[in-house]
Amino acid sequence: MKVGVIGGGITGLTAAYELAKRGYAVSLFESEPDLGGQAATFPIEGTRLEKFYHHIFTSDREMIALIEELGLAEEMRWLPSKVGIYYEKEIYDFVTPLDLLRFRPLGLFQRLRTGLVTLYLQRFANWRNLENVTALEWVRQNVGQQPYEVIFRPLLRGKFGQHADEISMAWLWSKFKHRVASRGPAMQRELLGYMEGSFQGLIDRLAERIGELGGEIYQGSPVKRVLIEGNRVTGLETESTEGGIEHRFPLVIATVPSFVFLEIAPELPEAYEARLRQVEYLGAVCLVLSSKEPLSRIYWLNISDTGFPFVGAIEQTNFIPPEVYNGKHIVYLSNYLSRHDPNYHLPPEELLTAYLPFLKKINPSFDEGWIEELWLFRADAAQPIITCDYSERIPPLWTPVEGLYLANTSQIYPQDRGMNYSVRLGQRAAEIVERVEKGETL
Repeated sequence: MKVGVIGGGITGLTAAYELAKRGYAVSLFESEPDLGGQAATFPIEGTRLEKFYHHIFTSDREMIALIEELGLAEEMRWLPSKVGIYYEKEIYDFVTPLDLLRFRPLGLFQRLRTGLVTLYLQRFANWRNLENVTALEWVRQNVGQQPYEVIFRPLLRGKFGQHADEISMAWLWSKFKHRVASRGPAMQRELLGYMEGSFQGLIDRLAERIGELGGEIYQGSPVKRVLIEGNRVTGLETESTEGGIEHRFPLVIATVPSFVFLEIAPELPEAYEARLRQVEYLGAVCLVLSSKEPLSRIYWLNISDTGFPFVGAIEQTNFIPPEVYNGKHIVYLSNYLSRHDPNYHLPPEELLTAYLPFLKKINPSFDEGWIEELWLFRADAAQPIITCDYSERIPPLWTPVEGLYLANTSQIYPQDRGMNYSVRLGQRAAEIVERVEKGETL
Protein backbone atom coordinates (compact mmCIF):
# COMPACT_ATOMS: atom_id res chain seq x y z
CA MET A 1 0.00 0.00 0.00
CA LYS A 2 1.15 3.55 -0.74
CA VAL A 3 1.78 6.04 2.06
CA GLY A 4 2.82 9.68 1.93
CA VAL A 5 5.00 11.12 4.72
CA ILE A 6 5.10 14.89 5.20
CA GLY A 7 8.34 16.11 6.78
CA GLY A 8 11.90 14.85 6.52
CA GLY A 9 13.01 15.36 10.12
CA ILE A 10 14.03 12.47 12.35
CA THR A 11 10.41 11.49 13.04
CA GLY A 12 9.43 11.51 9.36
CA LEU A 13 12.55 9.65 8.25
CA THR A 14 12.08 7.02 10.95
CA ALA A 15 8.40 6.53 10.17
CA ALA A 16 9.19 6.23 6.44
CA TYR A 17 11.99 3.74 7.13
CA GLU A 18 9.85 1.58 9.41
CA LEU A 19 6.96 1.51 6.94
CA ALA A 20 9.28 0.73 4.04
CA LYS A 21 10.64 -2.23 6.04
CA ARG A 22 7.05 -3.43 6.42
CA GLY A 23 6.54 -3.38 2.66
CA TYR A 24 4.71 -0.08 2.23
CA ALA A 25 5.44 2.04 -0.84
CA VAL A 26 6.65 5.19 0.86
CA SER A 27 6.98 8.70 -0.58
CA LEU A 28 8.46 11.35 1.73
CA PHE A 29 8.12 15.11 1.08
CA GLU A 30 10.42 17.65 2.74
CA SER A 31 9.92 21.37 2.19
CA GLU A 32 13.58 22.26 2.79
CA PRO A 33 16.45 21.37 0.46
CA ASP A 34 18.06 19.33 3.27
CA LEU A 35 16.72 16.47 5.36
CA GLY A 36 16.98 16.25 9.13
CA GLY A 37 14.65 18.94 10.47
CA GLN A 38 16.16 20.43 13.61
CA ALA A 39 19.02 17.92 13.30
CA ALA A 40 19.93 19.19 9.81
CA THR A 41 23.55 20.23 9.33
CA PHE A 42 25.58 22.82 7.46
CA PRO A 43 29.15 22.71 6.07
CA ILE A 44 31.90 24.08 8.28
CA GLU A 45 35.68 23.70 8.09
CA GLY A 46 35.54 20.64 5.84
CA THR A 47 33.00 18.78 7.97
CA ARG A 48 29.32 19.12 8.97
CA LEU A 49 27.72 20.60 12.07
CA GLU A 50 24.14 20.61 13.33
CA LYS A 51 22.34 23.93 12.94
CA PHE A 52 21.06 23.38 16.47
CA TYR A 53 23.29 21.66 19.04
CA HIS A 54 22.75 17.92 19.38
CA HIS A 55 24.00 14.99 21.40
CA ILE A 56 22.49 11.79 22.77
CA PHE A 57 22.53 10.06 26.15
CA THR A 58 23.51 6.52 27.06
CA SER A 59 19.86 6.01 28.08
CA ASP A 60 18.56 6.82 24.56
CA ARG A 61 17.72 3.21 23.76
CA GLU A 62 15.69 3.72 20.59
CA MET A 63 18.25 6.04 19.03
CA ILE A 64 21.18 3.77 19.90
CA ALA A 65 19.34 0.70 18.58
CA LEU A 66 18.57 2.50 15.31
CA ILE A 67 22.22 3.56 14.93
CA GLU A 68 23.29 -0.04 15.45
CA GLU A 69 20.65 -1.38 13.05
CA LEU A 70 21.91 0.99 10.36
CA GLY A 71 25.50 -0.19 10.88
CA LEU A 72 26.73 3.11 12.33
CA ALA A 73 27.71 2.04 15.85
CA GLU A 74 31.42 2.44 15.11
CA GLU A 75 30.80 6.10 14.28
CA MET A 76 29.60 6.88 17.81
CA ARG A 77 31.85 8.60 20.33
CA TRP A 78 30.96 8.67 24.04
CA LEU A 79 32.54 11.55 25.91
CA PRO A 80 32.26 13.03 29.42
CA SER A 81 29.95 16.02 29.61
CA LYS A 82 31.10 19.42 30.81
CA VAL A 83 28.05 21.24 32.14
CA GLY A 84 28.21 24.50 34.05
CA ILE A 85 26.22 27.40 35.42
CA TYR A 86 27.11 31.05 34.96
CA TYR A 87 25.98 32.94 38.05
CA GLU A 88 27.01 36.39 39.26
CA LYS A 89 30.12 36.67 37.10
CA GLU A 90 31.39 33.16 37.86
CA ILE A 91 31.26 29.81 36.09
CA TYR A 92 30.58 26.76 38.23
CA ASP A 93 30.94 23.13 37.14
CA PHE A 94 27.63 21.35 37.48
CA VAL A 95 27.94 17.70 36.49
CA THR A 96 28.46 15.52 39.58
CA PRO A 97 26.98 15.47 43.10
CA LEU A 98 30.33 16.79 44.32
CA ASP A 99 29.90 19.83 42.05
CA LEU A 100 26.58 20.54 43.78
CA LEU A 101 28.23 20.33 47.21
CA ARG A 102 30.82 22.86 46.02
CA PHE A 103 28.22 25.24 44.58
CA ARG A 104 28.76 28.34 46.74
CA PRO A 105 25.74 30.40 45.57
CA LEU A 106 23.64 28.11 47.79
CA GLY A 107 24.13 27.57 51.50
CA LEU A 108 25.22 24.13 52.69
CA PHE A 109 21.73 23.18 53.87
CA GLN A 110 20.26 24.30 50.52
CA ARG A 111 22.84 22.24 48.63
CA LEU A 112 22.10 19.13 50.69
CA ARG A 113 18.35 19.61 50.33
CA THR A 114 18.67 20.14 46.57
CA GLY A 115 20.68 16.91 46.28
CA LEU A 116 18.18 14.91 48.32
CA VAL A 117 15.20 16.21 46.34
CA THR A 118 17.03 15.44 43.09
CA LEU A 119 17.54 11.83 44.24
CA TYR A 120 13.87 11.65 45.22
CA LEU A 121 12.74 12.83 41.79
CA GLN A 122 14.98 10.29 40.07
CA ARG A 123 13.20 7.52 41.95
CA PHE A 124 9.70 8.96 41.74
CA ALA A 125 7.55 6.93 39.34
CA ASN A 126 4.05 8.42 39.04
CA TRP A 127 4.61 11.61 37.04
CA ARG A 128 0.88 12.19 36.66
CA ASN A 129 0.76 13.21 40.31
CA LEU A 130 3.05 16.12 39.37
CA GLU A 131 1.21 17.18 36.25
CA ASN A 132 -1.19 19.72 37.75
CA VAL A 133 1.41 21.70 39.70
CA THR A 134 4.01 24.06 38.27
CA ALA A 135 7.72 23.44 38.75
CA LEU A 136 7.82 26.88 40.35
CA GLU A 137 5.35 25.90 43.07
CA TRP A 138 6.75 22.42 43.66
CA VAL A 139 10.41 23.43 43.86
CA ARG A 140 9.71 26.45 46.05
CA GLN A 141 7.83 24.25 48.49
CA ASN A 142 10.19 21.28 48.50
CA VAL A 143 13.59 22.84 47.85
CA GLY A 144 13.28 26.59 48.40
CA GLN A 145 13.18 29.90 46.61
CA GLN A 146 16.94 30.40 46.21
CA PRO A 147 17.61 26.96 44.63
CA TYR A 148 14.71 27.58 42.25
CA GLU A 149 16.07 30.95 41.15
CA VAL A 150 19.69 29.83 40.82
CA ILE A 151 19.41 26.24 39.48
CA PHE A 152 15.93 25.21 38.42
CA ARG A 153 14.61 28.39 36.84
CA PRO A 154 17.62 28.72 34.48
CA LEU A 155 17.00 25.12 33.35
CA LEU A 156 13.35 25.94 32.64
CA ARG A 157 14.21 29.30 31.10
CA GLY A 158 16.70 27.55 28.85
CA LYS A 159 13.81 25.61 27.29
CA PHE A 160 10.75 27.79 27.75
CA GLY A 161 12.01 31.37 27.88
CA GLN A 162 9.50 33.74 29.46
CA HIS A 163 7.15 30.79 30.18
CA ALA A 164 9.58 29.23 32.69
CA ASP A 165 7.34 29.83 35.72
CA GLU A 166 4.31 28.24 34.01
CA ILE A 167 5.85 24.84 33.24
CA SER A 168 4.45 21.65 34.72
CA MET A 169 6.52 19.80 37.31
CA ALA A 170 5.97 16.62 35.27
CA TRP A 171 8.30 17.99 32.60
CA LEU A 172 11.03 18.82 35.12
CA TRP A 173 10.65 15.36 36.65
CA SER A 174 11.26 13.77 33.25
CA LYS A 175 14.54 15.70 32.88
CA PHE A 176 15.91 14.31 36.13
CA LYS A 177 14.63 10.81 35.39
CA HIS A 178 16.31 10.80 31.99
CA ARG A 179 19.60 12.41 32.94
CA VAL A 180 20.41 10.09 35.86
CA ALA A 181 20.26 7.11 33.52
CA SER A 182 23.09 8.63 31.46
CA ARG A 183 25.52 8.84 34.36
CA GLY A 184 28.34 6.45 35.15
CA PRO A 185 28.84 4.36 38.30
CA ALA A 186 27.69 6.03 41.50
CA MET A 187 26.35 8.92 39.36
CA GLN A 188 29.83 10.35 39.13
CA ARG A 189 30.07 11.17 35.46
CA GLU A 190 27.63 11.73 32.63
CA LEU A 191 28.52 10.49 29.15
CA LEU A 192 27.15 12.12 26.01
CA GLY A 193 27.19 10.63 22.51
CA TYR A 194 28.04 12.22 19.18
CA MET A 195 28.61 10.76 15.74
CA GLU A 196 31.91 11.27 14.01
CA GLY A 197 31.31 13.86 11.32
CA SER A 198 27.95 14.91 12.88
CA PHE A 199 24.55 13.22 12.87
CA GLN A 200 24.41 13.84 9.13
CA GLY A 201 25.66 10.27 8.82
CA LEU A 202 22.47 8.98 10.43
CA ILE A 203 20.27 11.19 8.24
CA ASP A 204 22.06 10.05 5.09
CA ARG A 205 21.87 6.38 6.03
CA LEU A 206 18.15 6.56 6.78
CA ALA A 207 17.51 8.21 3.41
CA GLU A 208 19.70 5.62 1.70
CA ARG A 209 17.86 2.69 3.31
CA ILE A 210 14.45 4.15 2.43
CA GLY A 211 15.58 4.31 -1.19
CA GLU A 212 16.95 0.76 -1.11
CA LEU A 213 13.59 -0.44 0.22
CA GLY A 214 11.79 1.15 -2.72
CA GLY A 215 10.81 4.45 -1.11
CA GLU A 216 11.06 7.88 -2.71
CA ILE A 217 12.22 11.13 -1.10
CA TYR A 218 11.40 14.57 -2.50
CA GLN A 219 13.50 17.38 -1.03
CA GLY A 220 12.61 21.03 -1.53
CA SER A 221 9.03 19.91 -2.09
CA PRO A 222 6.65 21.71 0.32
CA VAL A 223 3.20 20.24 0.81
CA LYS A 224 0.52 22.79 0.06
CA ARG A 225 -2.55 20.80 1.03
CA VAL A 226 -3.70 17.45 2.36
CA LEU A 227 -6.44 16.11 0.11
CA ILE A 228 -9.55 14.91 1.94
CA GLU A 229 -12.80 13.59 0.43
CA GLY A 230 -15.73 12.44 2.51
CA ASN A 231 -13.67 12.29 5.74
CA ARG A 232 -11.08 10.09 4.05
CA VAL A 233 -7.57 11.18 3.08
CA THR A 234 -6.90 10.77 -0.63
CA GLY A 235 -3.44 12.26 -1.00
CA LEU A 236 -1.59 15.55 -0.90
CA GLU A 237 -0.72 18.46 -3.12
CA THR A 238 2.82 19.81 -3.40
CA GLU A 239 4.04 23.16 -4.65
CA SER A 240 6.14 23.46 -7.78
CA THR A 241 7.19 26.09 -10.28
CA GLU A 242 4.47 24.78 -12.60
CA GLY A 243 1.79 24.99 -9.88
CA GLY A 244 0.27 22.39 -7.58
CA ILE A 245 0.95 18.69 -8.18
CA GLU A 246 -1.44 16.12 -6.72
CA HIS A 247 -0.11 12.83 -5.33
CA ARG A 248 -2.62 10.12 -4.48
CA PHE A 249 -2.17 8.16 -1.22
CA PRO A 250 -4.71 6.24 0.86
CA LEU A 251 -2.47 6.86 3.90
CA VAL A 252 -0.69 10.06 4.96
CA ILE A 253 1.50 10.73 8.01
CA ALA A 254 2.22 14.39 8.76
CA THR A 255 5.23 15.07 10.99
CA VAL A 256 4.95 18.88 10.88
CA PRO A 257 4.10 21.20 13.83
CA SER A 258 0.44 21.45 14.74
CA PHE A 259 0.00 25.00 13.41
CA VAL A 260 1.49 23.94 10.06
CA PHE A 261 -0.80 20.90 9.98
CA LEU A 262 -3.79 23.19 10.47
CA GLU A 263 -2.70 25.26 7.47
CA ILE A 264 -2.30 22.32 5.10
CA ALA A 265 -5.29 20.30 6.36
CA PRO A 266 -8.08 22.90 6.67
CA GLU A 267 -10.85 20.28 6.42
CA LEU A 268 -10.19 18.73 9.85
CA PRO A 269 -13.20 18.35 12.16
CA GLU A 270 -13.68 21.36 14.44
CA ALA A 271 -13.16 19.49 17.71
CA TYR A 272 -9.83 18.07 16.58
CA GLU A 273 -8.78 21.41 15.14
CA ALA A 274 -9.55 23.09 18.48
CA ARG A 275 -7.35 20.56 20.26
CA LEU A 276 -4.46 21.27 17.93
CA ARG A 277 -4.81 25.00 18.55
CA GLN A 278 -4.35 24.48 22.29
CA VAL A 279 -0.70 23.51 21.73
CA GLU A 280 1.62 26.53 21.74
CA TYR A 281 5.24 26.53 20.64
CA LEU A 282 8.33 28.60 21.17
CA GLY A 283 10.79 29.12 18.36
CA ALA A 284 14.54 28.66 18.74
CA VAL A 285 17.19 31.14 17.68
CA CYS A 286 20.76 29.86 17.41
CA LEU A 287 23.67 32.14 16.60
CA VAL A 288 26.72 30.02 15.80
CA LEU A 289 30.17 31.58 16.11
CA SER A 290 33.52 30.41 14.80
CA SER A 291 36.19 31.90 17.05
CA LYS A 292 39.97 31.96 17.22
CA GLU A 293 39.85 31.41 21.00
CA PRO A 294 37.58 29.49 23.40
CA LEU A 295 34.82 31.33 25.22
CA SER A 296 35.03 29.09 28.31
CA ARG A 297 36.03 25.58 29.43
CA ILE A 298 32.37 24.41 29.56
CA TYR A 299 30.45 22.54 26.86
CA TRP A 300 26.93 23.36 28.06
CA LEU A 301 26.80 26.61 30.00
CA ASN A 302 23.41 27.48 31.49
CA ILE A 303 23.01 31.21 32.05
CA SER A 304 21.54 31.92 35.50
CA ASP A 305 21.31 35.66 34.88
CA THR A 306 17.97 36.91 33.56
CA GLY A 307 19.63 40.02 32.16
CA PHE A 308 21.36 38.00 29.42
CA PRO A 309 19.82 38.11 25.91
CA PHE A 310 20.55 34.38 25.46
CA VAL A 311 19.87 31.44 27.79
CA GLY A 312 22.72 29.10 26.92
CA ALA A 313 26.25 29.10 25.53
CA ILE A 314 26.97 25.66 24.09
CA GLU A 315 30.61 25.38 23.09
CA GLN A 316 30.82 22.46 20.68
CA THR A 317 34.61 22.40 20.84
CA ASN A 318 34.55 21.73 24.58
CA PHE A 319 32.80 18.50 23.63
CA ILE A 320 34.30 17.63 20.23
CA PRO A 321 37.97 18.72 19.89
CA PRO A 322 38.71 21.93 17.94
CA GLU A 323 40.98 19.89 15.64
CA VAL A 324 37.83 18.51 14.01
CA TYR A 325 37.03 22.08 12.93
CA ASN A 326 40.56 23.06 11.80
CA GLY A 327 41.40 24.45 15.22
CA LYS A 328 38.42 26.82 15.33
CA HIS A 329 36.30 27.17 18.47
CA ILE A 330 32.59 26.74 17.78
CA VAL A 331 29.95 28.25 20.08
CA TYR A 332 26.14 28.16 19.89
CA LEU A 333 24.32 31.04 21.60
CA SER A 334 20.73 29.95 22.04
CA ASN A 335 17.45 31.54 22.94
CA TYR A 336 13.79 30.54 22.87
CA LEU A 337 11.28 33.12 21.67
CA SER A 338 7.84 33.27 20.15
CA ARG A 339 8.11 33.39 16.38
CA HIS A 340 5.98 36.55 16.63
CA ASP A 341 8.57 38.30 18.83
CA PRO A 342 10.41 41.07 16.89
CA ASN A 343 13.74 39.85 18.33
CA TYR A 344 13.12 36.47 16.71
CA HIS A 345 13.62 38.07 13.30
CA LEU A 346 16.77 40.10 13.97
CA PRO A 347 19.58 39.57 11.44
CA PRO A 348 22.77 37.85 12.69
CA GLU A 349 24.85 41.04 12.85
CA GLU A 350 22.30 42.76 15.10
CA LEU A 351 22.07 39.73 17.36
CA LEU A 352 25.83 39.57 17.67
CA THR A 353 25.97 43.26 18.58
CA ALA A 354 23.42 42.66 21.35
CA TYR A 355 25.33 39.59 22.59
CA LEU A 356 28.88 41.01 22.61
CA PRO A 357 28.81 42.70 26.06
CA PHE A 358 27.52 39.48 27.62
CA LEU A 359 30.19 37.34 25.98
CA LYS A 360 32.70 39.57 27.72
CA LYS A 361 30.92 38.90 31.03
CA ILE A 362 31.41 35.17 30.51
CA ASN A 363 35.04 35.69 29.53
CA PRO A 364 36.55 39.11 30.42
CA SER A 365 39.34 38.44 27.91
CA PHE A 366 36.87 38.01 25.06
CA ASP A 367 37.49 40.22 22.05
CA GLU A 368 35.19 40.74 19.08
CA GLY A 369 38.20 40.20 16.83
CA TRP A 370 38.19 36.53 17.84
CA ILE A 371 35.04 35.96 15.75
CA GLU A 372 35.80 34.87 12.21
CA GLU A 373 32.40 33.65 10.97
CA LEU A 374 28.83 33.54 12.20
CA TRP A 375 25.66 31.75 11.14
CA LEU A 376 22.06 32.22 12.30
CA PHE A 377 19.43 29.48 12.35
CA ARG A 378 15.79 29.59 13.43
CA ALA A 379 13.20 26.90 14.11
CA ASP A 380 9.61 28.09 14.35
CA ALA A 381 8.38 25.16 16.45
CA ALA A 382 11.36 24.20 18.56
CA GLN A 383 9.60 23.66 21.88
CA PRO A 384 5.98 22.94 22.81
CA ILE A 385 5.07 24.86 25.97
CA ILE A 386 4.37 22.21 28.62
CA THR A 387 1.98 23.79 31.12
CA CYS A 388 -0.12 22.02 33.75
CA ASP A 389 -2.42 19.18 32.66
CA TYR A 390 -0.75 19.14 29.26
CA SER A 391 -1.66 15.48 28.66
CA GLU A 392 -5.32 16.51 28.31
CA ARG A 393 -4.42 18.65 25.30
CA ILE A 394 -2.18 16.22 23.39
CA PRO A 395 -3.76 15.25 20.07
CA PRO A 396 -3.72 11.50 19.32
CA LEU A 397 -1.56 10.24 16.46
CA TRP A 398 -4.66 9.10 14.58
CA THR A 399 -6.87 11.96 13.41
CA PRO A 400 -10.65 11.79 12.89
CA VAL A 401 -9.96 11.68 9.14
CA GLU A 402 -9.59 8.08 7.98
CA GLY A 403 -6.07 7.29 6.82
CA LEU A 404 -4.57 10.56 8.14
CA TYR A 405 -2.05 10.56 11.01
CA LEU A 406 -0.12 13.24 12.88
CA ALA A 407 3.21 12.70 14.67
CA ASN A 408 5.04 15.74 16.03
CA THR A 409 6.88 17.00 19.11
CA SER A 410 3.67 18.07 20.84
CA GLN A 411 3.06 14.35 21.43
CA ILE A 412 6.43 13.67 23.09
CA TYR A 413 5.34 13.90 26.72
CA PRO A 414 6.25 13.84 29.56
CA GLN A 415 9.70 13.39 28.02
CA ASP A 416 11.54 16.35 26.55
CA ARG A 417 11.89 16.61 22.80
CA GLY A 418 15.08 15.12 21.39
CA MET A 419 16.29 12.74 18.71
CA ASN A 420 15.64 9.62 20.77
CA TYR A 421 12.00 10.51 21.30
CA SER A 422 11.65 11.58 17.68
CA VAL A 423 12.83 8.11 16.69
CA ARG A 424 10.41 6.55 19.16
CA LEU A 425 7.55 8.68 17.81
CA GLY A 426 8.32 7.73 14.21
CA GLN A 427 8.38 4.06 15.16
CA ARG A 428 5.10 4.38 17.02
CA ALA A 429 3.45 6.15 14.09
CA ALA A 430 4.48 3.35 11.74
CA GLU A 431 3.22 0.74 14.20
CA ILE A 432 -0.14 2.48 14.58
CA VAL A 433 -0.61 2.76 10.82
CA GLU A 434 0.05 -0.95 10.42
CA ARG A 435 -2.27 -1.91 13.26
CA VAL A 436 -5.11 0.25 11.94
CA GLU A 437 -4.69 -1.18 8.45
CA LYS A 438 -4.90 -4.68 9.92
CA GLY A 439 -8.17 -3.73 11.59
CA GLU A 440 -6.82 -3.83 15.15
CA THR A 441 -8.38 -1.69 17.88
CA LEU A 442 -6.09 0.97 19.34
